[in-house]
Amino acid sequence: MSQLNNIQSTINYIKKELESIYSSRESESIAYILLEELLNYSRTQIQLNKTESIQDEQFAKVKEYIADLKENKPIQYVLGEADFYELKFKVNQHTLIPRPETEELVHAIINENKEANLNVLDIGTGSGCIPICLAKHLTNANVSSVDISPKAIQTATENAKRNEVQVRFDERDILNWEVYEWEQLDIIVSNPPYVTNAEKVKMEKNVLDFEPHTALFVSDNDPLIFYRRIAELAQDHLKKGGKLYFEINESLGKEMTVLLEQKGFSSIQVQKDINGKDRMMSAIK
Repeated sequence: MSQLNNIQSTINYIKKELESIYSSRESESIAYILLEELLNYSRTQIQLNKTESIQDEQFAKVKEYIADLKENKPIQYVLGEADFYELKFKVNQHTLIPRPETEELVHAIINENKEANLNVLDIGTGSGCIPICLAKHLTNANVSSVDISPKAIQTATENAKRNEVQVRFDERDILNWEVYEWEQLDIIVSNPPYVTNAEKVKMEKNVLDFEPHTALFVSDNDPLIFYRRIAELAQDHLKKGGKLYFEINESLGKEMTVLLEQKGFSSIQVQKDINGKDRMMSAIK
């Protein structure tokens, strides 16, 4: 085996191949992420074993990863998984890549709800990252989740098994919630589609080309449609004193406050994410 194909030379190769689309720092970070996956090594192990040989089939896999990355495919889709709230989730073209701001929403719910035996409903399953993390940390809660996409439900079910939690997943269209039976709930949480079509022009190509549009975009004419329908479901099926949590479009905090006031909710709060943007919202029935 040629010494050219060792860990250090492979890192250099990845950086060089990606230098046209990523900064040097990002390229190096990606190189470590790819090798951590490929070799099942920690970053420290990679740093300590830089002269270790890379097998031909492993180097061929590196080339496959790079080809995908050059097509602007997000690294989470290249590897087929994403980290979220210290857990790993399978992701694919049917699920959004979990975002750090959604971790903040999950963290707030866990911190604010330590009671036992809560009935929790997540709306818009995707990869299952929200309900699975809640089930992992609110260990006595009864957590369920719904999504209109059967493929998303399938992926989320696999992720629940992978992370060893019990979550019930159902395929449902929340815009027609009245046709289904619902339990009385203590918490409803949702990160629904909230990016308007007008905002598409600001979005990165890797998001537009690879992430599911039905999970991202709403009509410019009615950007609050999902929030309104979920609030109406909450009016009927959230217990008195129950809590509603949303991730929101940063530009629609005021409109969301008015909507929830009109639907009879109290203690309405808009919270900023780590970047100072209005991103999370909570209210009490």
